Amino acid sequence: MKAAPLLKDLVLVGGGHSHVHVVKSFGMKPMPGVRLTLIGRDIETPYSGMIPGFVAGAYSFDECHIDLARLCAWTGARLIHAEAIGLDRANRQVLLKDRPPVSYDLVSLDVGSSPSMDQIPGAAEHATPVKPIAELGRRWLGFLERVKDWQGALRITVIGGGAGGVELALAIDHRLRTVARNAEVSVTLATKGEILSGQAAAARRRMRAIFERRGVRLLENAATTRIDADAVHLESGERLPVDDVFVVTQASAAAWFAGTGLPLDERGFFAVEPTLASKGDPLVFAAGDCASVTEHPRPKAGVFAVRHGPPLAANLRRALLGQALQPFTPQHRYLSILGSGDGHAVATRGAWAVEGTWVWRWKDHIDRKWMRMYREPPAEPMDTAARAAPPDPALADAEARRLLTDIGMRCGGCGAKVGAGVLDRVLARLGPSPAANVTIGLDAPDDAAMIEVPPGQALVQSVDFFRTFIDDPFAFGEIAAVHALGDVWAMGARPHSALALAVVPAAAERLMEEDLFQMLSGARRILDGAGCALIGGHSGEGPETALGFSVNGLVVTSQALRKGGLKPGDRLVLTKPLGTGVIFAAAMRGMAKAGWIESALVSMRMPSGDAARALVVAGAHACTDVTGFGLAGHLSEMIRASGNVMVELHLDSLPVLPGALELFARGYASSLQPANLRARHLIDGLDRAQGHAKIPLLFDPQTAGGLLAAVPAGAELSDHMTHIGTIKSREEYVTEIRLVI
Repeated sequence: MKAAPLLKDLVLVGGGHSHVHVVKSFGMKPMPGVRLTLIGRDIETPYSGMIPGFVAGAYSFDECHIDLARLCAWTGARLIHAEAIGLDRANRQVLLKDRPPVSYDLVSLDVGSSPSMDQIPGAAEHATPVKPIAELGRRWLGFLERVKDWQGALRITVIGGGAGGVELALAIDHRLRTVARNAEVSVTLATKGEILSGQAAAARRRMRAIFERRGVRLLENAATTRIDADAVHLESGERLPVDDVFVVTQASAAAWFAGTGLPLDERGFFAVEPTLASKGDPLVFAAGDCASVTEHPRPKAGVFAVRHGPPLAANLRRALLGQALQPFTPQHRYLSILGSGDGHAVATRGAWAVEGTWVWRWKDHIDRKWMRMYREPPAEPMDTAARAAPPDPALADAEARRLLTDIGMRCGGCGAKVGAGVLDRVLARLGPSPAANVTIGLDAPDDAAMIEVPPGQALVQSVDFFRTFIDDPFAFGEIAAVHALGDVWAMGARPHSALALAVVPAAAERLMEEDLFQMLSGARRILDGAGCALIGGHSGEGPETALGFSVNGLVVTSQALRKGGLKPGDRLVLTKPLGTGVIFAAAMRGMAKAGWIESALVSMRMPSGDAARALVVAGAHACTDVTGFGLAGHLSEMIRASGNVMVELHLDSLPVLPGALELFARGYASSLQPANLRARHLIDGLDRAQGHAKIPLLFDPQTAGGLLAAVPAGAELSDHMTHIGTIKSREEYVTEIRLVI
């Protein structure tokens, strides 16, 4: 079913509690013509209510984190893994760290808060902040690994007497007594006032009793004045010896908030109307801890971030349609349940408080029920029919109305080219290539580029082109460039220049410009780093985004690496792990974990230039890149081109990306894998290795894969190379490839 043309970009910055609801809401009931983009510094977002339970050992890391990659795959949202560092409201752009800005028509911010580390001297150097919570999870797992064999005193201080500090201190105490069994654990909570100052006196009394019963030292009205590497200093003059310190003090706003020019409250958080729209810009919304509804001040608590989700989603829809926004009034009294880390909890609402193991079970039920809404795939597909429906006319400005009028009769002539104005603006934003090693190129446009080949060198040429398989156009541009340059690097050549072929779906002109700019910006990052000039290309409209390059390289003819050069005695090496095919086959179904996808993207975006140079230094005799035919297919090409040789392939040595083997075991595979299985007849030992987890890796198609090369037996292998096999004389064996386990 053909998707509706895109008219508006709704951008969500941050994967907080409010935004995960918005993502699911728009997935269940899409707005045709609206593209929803989620920008997240962390692609596994924690649920704050379960983090103390995670610290205490009640939950695994996965159980208390929402996998944004899977959520976006299920809902059709676009996910960009990047850190926001500001807003350019004049140009309607989200400024990102280490990559180009992303444009928006409407933007919502839900980026959380951080402890005020700068208010305590030494905290930034010697303490662990509890926020951003996403970082705490991995730090805590690393901390547990360090202390499991601890001998002697293990002294921990938690600073901050709010609900987060109270829960964390008790959770740490419980977990360390089960993990660091040989240590003498002592946990202290220090706070400048009373604990739980915003809650009922009954709750404070019950928590103080729990601290006393558990032997966790509680120091109230004890402000911290300084933190050293081995001690916490209190205002009273007391010095607390410590092995680690956790800071859970009052939340503070990110420094970049002030640079947006938006109204802020007295603590630096975004000041918003009861509609959750900014008081200074109707195109900007904010929710969760980073926002303050000035008419209804409330604590920075997860319960309010969760409650912001439904009214935020509703008002974002209204804003996109130009309708009046509806105010939201949060409740004054709310239920707070504080776990003590040992299967016990205290619940408080208003003036009353109760406690018991049943309270913990109640909290556990509430938290798991909320998480299931965002961690489990929908029982049936999201509303794809709604995505294909015509956009609401209220979305359309003059430009978009023209698009809606002629979308059914877009011209296919002239290669269905993107408009000249779009191209001119994109090229101006990209700027000239620093790799200006061509006679005529983008900096002096003509009908064609002109390249001078230096004497004694040969021109190496190759071409690659494929449709997108990820939502992030910048990352896709990087991958497409790495993939295209692979053939040049595999021949030991130096990349010289490239022509681009880009396809973008018909959309509002500014959206087409943005997508084209993002793709080519990502490609330029790789090309510029490789010393390869982007000298021209062709752009057109099509049913889906695609990008490719015709690339040129230069090499001294006598030094070029070829596929056919394998020699008996050589070692076979591979420069990247395998598994991209199966990971993205599962990702398209929303079944690959975010961490697996991220590891694959890091590998795919890694240029092979350094690896190629290391292979040349090692005296490589032959080389190719591993792409669509899979390891077995490309290795068989090398064997056939080399003559009377075969390869002993060490199956256990094959490097593999995280998650690939688990996905194979669950039955996932790339759609290209069946074709690659035709190489089975070339491999001896498949029957003996039946059931081996790495067998499917032999046939998994790779995108932007590594280099496969043969180096002399005595060559020193660099960090880029994994030894996976040995070249043998063909007389010794009948088959081309023999598996060794």
